[in-house]
Amino acid sequence: MLLTVQNLSKSYGAITILQDVSFVVNAGQHIGLVGPNGVGKSTLLRLLMRQEEPDEGSITYGPSVEVGYLPQTTPDFYGQSIDDLIYESLGSLRRLEERMHALEAEMTVADEQRLAELLEEYSQVTTRFQDQGGYELDHKISTILDGLRLSYLPRDRDVSTLSGGERARVGLAALLLRAPDIVLFDEPTNHLDVTSLEWLESYLAAYHGAALIVSHDRQFLNRAVNAIFELDEYKRTIKTYVGNYDAYVEQKAADRQKWQEDYEQQQEEIKELRKRIKEKGKHIGHSYRPRRDNDKFAVHFFSQRVDKAVSRDIHEAEERLKRIEENPVPKPPELVRVTSYFKSKPMESQEVIRFEGVGKQFDGRLLFRDLTASIGPRARITLVGPNGIGKTTLFKLILGLERPDMGSISVAPGARIGYLPQEPDSLDLKKTVLESYREGQVGFEGELIGKLIGYGLFRLEDMQKQIGQLSIGQRRKLEIARLMATDPNVLLLDEPTNFISLDVLEAFEEAIVSFPGPVLVISHDRWFLQRFGGETWTIAEQRVSRQEAVSVLE
Repeated sequence: MLLTVQNLSKSYGAITILQDVSFVVNAGQHIGLVGPNGVGKSTLLRLLMRQEEPDEGSITYGPSVEVGYLPQTTPDFYGQSIDDLIYESLGSLRRLEERMHALEAEMTVADEQRLAELLEEYSQVTTRFQDQGGYELDHKISTILDGLRLSYLPRDRDVSTLSGGERARVGLAALLLRAPDIVLFDEPTNHLDVTSLEWLESYLAAYHGAALIVSHDRQFLNRAVNAIFELDEYKRTIKTYVGNYDAYVEQKAADRQKWQEDYEQQQEEIKELRKRIKEKGKHIGHSYRPRRDNDKFAVHFFSQRVDKAVSRDIHEAEERLKRIEENPVPKPPELVRVTSYFKSKPMESQEVIRFEGVGKQFDGRLLFRDLTASIGPRARITLVGPNGIGKTTLFKLILGLERPDMGSISVAPGARIGYLPQEPDSLDLKKTVLESYREGQVGFEGELIGKLIGYGLFRLEDMQKQIGQLSIGQRRKLEIARLMATDPNVLLLDEPTNFISLDVLEAFEEAIVSFPGPVLVISHDRWFLQRFGGETWTIAEQRVSRQEAVSVLE
């Protein structure tokens, strides 16, 4: 066993995050960690990394087990170049290599008894060195940088000067180069394009170590994990499911159905037992009809026998009812009903957005040029291309946040553009959920609270929480609620499924698919893209090419 967690509990004030969590992680296990936003997934990873201390319980790693961690928010790595991070990440390999050389030198002068001990250790060290790719280090570095689409960056580039997506991928590359015994990933797919995603899936399939992965990407979970840990929103503990995400969904639905049936069956039994106790109690002493020969002894004898039988039946029913009430089947909690929807009316204009010979440069580099196109009132467009190619920049041009270096963009006068940025970092962390939601809206507080709760994204007790207290996923849900409240009739969505827990995704996807106006999406979520369909705009080789969408899952 690489990791053993026993009876782990963690609270923040009166809020319980984890309660009596226990599990084991073995070599070769690749585990998906799922649960609603704010349930404690990131907290659990921080506890496993000793970045926070549990209130109760223990975390025990096996001897010499090395752990690596990729947080959801990537550090800035100030003052470090890409090469610095690469060589820093290879520290364990360097130490293994040094130990191998030391053992080799010692074996040349050791006696027979000591030699046997040294050979055993040497075998363990060389095996570990080989498993971590020590014998083909240069090839491994190139493979990982190419796979994560980082090979175009100069290795002496300061990491703090990179974009957020580039920093995240450099952090992931450094972690993979370390090849620890256990890797802890918190949303590793957020900044990966489809090609890099598929590469990472293949890499993890061949990875000998264990992995614990928090991810919203259903296709990634299907291909990268062989078990699911679900953090229960109500019990605050973990339940284990064997298999990938599809197997988890199927088993969870079956468990839920069995739970509901057991609960209903027990409630029916309780009802029947109470009815029997009540009815039998009324008939004690009154259930025997006297004999016509007026034999008083016989009357008393048979009456007593009936009373004893009925009393015994009542006692048995009472004992059965007592045992049930001491350990009842709990009522299954109501399933989350997310009602994310847009009330917008369709656009009347037949041309919502018009591009005429549009081109854009960034830092002296031409991103694209000669874009001439029209976006209609029911358009469905997916922007694809490698990270850093200009997809988000095109959105900013439409929004007027940046100006084109060539050509012009016109937007229909009646267009109300709703924009969901890639990162949920536009919120004031000192404001409450309600204060942030009501910005720009007119209405009574009770009305706005009812509207926000009606989406199914937040509860009444969340209204006065500060944004800084929310998880990144909860902040994303608040951004979605704010987006819907603006009543847009055009949507620009930059990685809309990032950070959202799986219980919310399907409802939000349905809201996007059924939106009555044009929708432009940047996304690498293959499951979502299959549902979204429409037209694909690919940015590559300084051009924007257009074609009908094909299933990215084929």
